[in-house]
Amino acid sequence: MQLLDYTLGEILEKWAFETPDKEFIVYPDRDLRFTYKQFNDRVDAMAKGLLYIGVRPGDKVGIWAKNIPDWTTVMFATAKIGAVLVTINTNYKLSELEYLLKDADINTLFLVDGFRDSDYVEMIFQLVPELKNQPRGEIKSSRFPELKNVVFIGQQKHRGMFNTNELILLGNHVDDLDLETIKESLNCHDVINMQYTSGTTGFPKGVMLSHHNIINNGYATGQCQKFTSSERLLVCVPMFHCFGSVLGLSAIITHGATMVFTEDFDPVMVLASVQKEKCTALYGVPTMFIAELNHPMFDMFDLSSLRTGIMAGAPCPIETMKQVMTKMNMKDVIIVYGQTESSPGMTATRTHNSPEVRSTTVGFEYPNVEVKIENPETGEECGIEEQGEICCRGYNVMKGYYKNEEATKKAIDSEGWLHSGDLAVKTKDGFFRITGRIKDMIIRGGENIYPREIENFLYNMPQIETVEVAGIPSPKYGEEVAAFIKVKEGQSLSEEDIFDFCRGQIARFKTPKYVFFVDEFPMTASGKIQKFKLSELGAKICKDKGIEIT
Repeated sequence: MQLLDYTLGEILEKWAFETPDKEFIVYPDRDLRFTYKQFNDRVDAMAKGLLYIGVRPGDKVGIWAKNIPDWTTVMFATAKIGAVLVTINTNYKLSELEYLLKDADINTLFLVDGFRDSDYVEMIFQLVPELKNQPRGEIKSSRFPELKNVVFIGQQKHRGMFNTNELILLGNHVDDLDLETIKESLNCHDVINMQYTSGTTGFPKGVMLSHHNIINNGYATGQCQKFTSSERLLVCVPMFHCFGSVLGLSAIITHGATMVFTEDFDPVMVLASVQKEKCTALYGVPTMFIAELNHPMFDMFDLSSLRTGIMAGAPCPIETMKQVMTKMNMKDVIIVYGQTESSPGMTATRTHNSPEVRSTTVGFEYPNVEVKIENPETGEECGIEEQGEICCRGYNVMKGYYKNEEATKKAIDSEGWLHSGDLAVKTKDGFFRITGRIKDMIIRGGENIYPREIENFLYNMPQIETVEVAGIPSPKYGEEVAAFIKVKEGQSLSEEDIFDFCRGQIARFKTPKYVFFVDEFPMTASGKIQKFKLSELGAKICKDKGIEIT
């Protein structure tokens, strides 16, 4: 596969010129449709609006929204002016948003009114009270010195904020030549996307990705599924993850195909959208496919148009894989493995692999990517069926962690190999199989959860002496979060105290579902706490007390 040297803006403009009337983005529930030309025109208008309010190449632009139509507009508008789009998890609460605004040096923040039980507008007013009494575009925040603009995505007006309609109108004051001049100065290796992920330190880090990273990873992803320009892909996974924005959107834009959106995951909406738009491909984590297959209305929908798609984010039960291939007609569905740092695809199964291979392995290398299993102790490459750390090297490796050279050097060695932190083996047939994690990451329903981040947050409770967070196996989500707490002498805490402390401050999926109060922790001879034994202990306590783990 030949690598592409486009910028995101260039590849959009290519299709806007060659296939101007072809549908690019569709929202079936509101019958909203953008052709490539219509979308490109809107992107240009928003890009000029951003220039008008002072956004320049290299500036960080955050977006905090579910899969609404202008999420994609913002992604391409920032790319066209060389700004860096910082994607924000819709589940984030106050403390997480505060950390990200500071760490990412956000210059401009796009947001919607809220998501589920979170009021985004109220949160930003709490963090930036200056919004209520300072002119728009001239924010001077004592807490966030880099923040200059807040843009509300929609028509409502809020104190101190632009809205998207106003932003586009303001762009009329910018000459087209100014935008063209900036576009000509861009390079495909410029960083234009930053997604936050945690590591063993527990502090989220900004993964810097370039046009080159995400365009080529998207193109390769499409090739693994045998995409053509006639593809109609339904994406119900969030755009703030690489799953949506790269494996989804970049795969579509590089093939000149059509992307069908649902704003949030709802199994009936997904099934109805596939039928209405005659989608050929569908993405999701295993729990999403299980929800679709088990829905009582499943048999009412015509899914005969489906052919392929991606299941990723967690191991797939073989029975689920077989049902997806037969009942949903997705005989060419594939599995993708990777991480944000690898843009994200590192390995994938292919359409010709058996259901067993697609359920028990993560396939083999992406095109133009090297993958090896390395002994974490010696650094030597492992033999067949010998367990070690899975590493990759190639165009897909991130540019680094934002403002964190030390962490970057730990992740990417001197020879350019990205160390995943995951344990794997390579089979005699050349497939990779993930066997565990060096890191203590918990994967709940496709969401990566990092224990240290939750531990650091809970240490703000003065009654806690020691806290360790570990995963407990869950039949529904893969793992659930459990907190093991040793309370300071003379202090007292209840489970409800923990839940109340987390509520509204950290995302629901990170909030411990189970809380256990302990007097001691299982230790290694060298004094390190054994999290896997905590997981076993939590499962045993639940069993002994008759607590059903769902």
